[in-house]
Amino acid sequence: MASKSTSSCLNKAVRQQYMSLPQGEKCQVTYIWIDGTGEGLRNKTRTLDSEPKSIEDIPEWNFDGSSTYQAEGSNSDMFLIPVRMFRDPFTCDPNKLVLCEVLKYNRLPAETNNRTSCNKVMEKIKEHCIWFGMEQEYTLFGTDGHPFSWPTNGYPAPQGPYYCGVGAQNAYGRDIVECHYKACLYAGVKIYGTNAEVMPSQWEFQVGPCEGIEMGDHLWVARFLLHRVCEDFGVIATLDPKPMKGDWNGAGCHTNVSTKQMREEGGLEHIEEAIAKLSRNHIEHIRLYDPHRGEDNKRRLTGLHETSSIDDFSAGVANRASSIRIPRQVGEEKKGYFEDRRPAANCDPYAVTMVIARTCLLDVENEEERK
Repeated sequence: MASKSTSSCLNKAVRQQYMSLPQGEKCQVTYIWIDGTGEGLRNKTRTLDSEPKSIEDIPEWNFDGSSTYQAEGSNSDMFLIPVRMFRDPFTCDPNKLVLCEVLKYNRLPAETNNRTSCNKVMEKIKEHCIWFGMEQEYTLFGTDGHPFSWPTNGYPAPQGPYYCGVGAQNAYGRDIVECHYKACLYAGVKIYGTNAEVMPSQWEFQVGPCEGIEMGDHLWVARFLLHRVCEDFGVIATLDPKPMKGDWNGAGCHTNVSTKQMREEGGLEHIEEAIAKLSRNHIEHIRLYDPHRGEDNKRRLTGLHETSSIDDFSAGVANRASSIRIPRQVGEEKKGYFEDRRPAANCDPYAVTMVIARTCLLDVENEEERK
């Protein structure tokens, strides 16, 4: 059994005694932001005099960017700009979680703040009512760096019985999955579902459908909730796109896309047009589909283990080895959505949704902007 952190061994019954204490009209607000790695999440909490009714009721705040890889110590203050509010499933009502954008000292977006540019694109294409659904795969590890519940010396049985599996021999860590699901529902995250994945200790949850900028907001908060739930259990959730070398599946963040025209009669024609545009911009998309400009995804997109090759663009109906999959039902009904299977598990959903929307719906403007 992979080791757990000592924090998970603290007496939760004692904690509950304090959690149940009344707090009067005061409200705890936990500010959440993306740090300078583009992958890590940070948070800190403050007290407001009363429960905020909307995002406008939550004040801006600041933090030390030199401790989050975002600023020099000589000019370290960064601004936290509240953008979306959720209920807090850890300290409960009336307390809130608040996702924030990060601005530098000059009020310009921080380098890893892709939300600002994403929102600009989403505003431009608002009339298309673009919907996204993202399938977040992740892998559970012990604090010793060993996959959760894998044999201490050696490996579990080969892949086969684990995908959507049941039973102690097949499903490792279901408690975390179910607690995360409930936390998302309580918070107001648009979680769609969950399932065990192909590699043991690997799971997936889906968020969506969300329109425009809402997709990135909800997925980032769902990730925060996952890490926070794992913390309580003393286990680590990694979004590494290829956490285990060898004959094991990697972890992606498949992105489903649908515009208003794609959902209407004859929408397949618009899906095919979008795929043609995506094929001409494959390299740019790969560069934005993980935080390290494609280097992380290179370990995953090998053409094996239900992936396409990182070097080649492909599309097909019901083909899980292609870059873009058209679901069989969509092929039959001639309308619906397509699935981009290239984004890595550790992608920034703002970057992914932005480049998809830009390529499919703003390609002419995009070419002008690049010149």
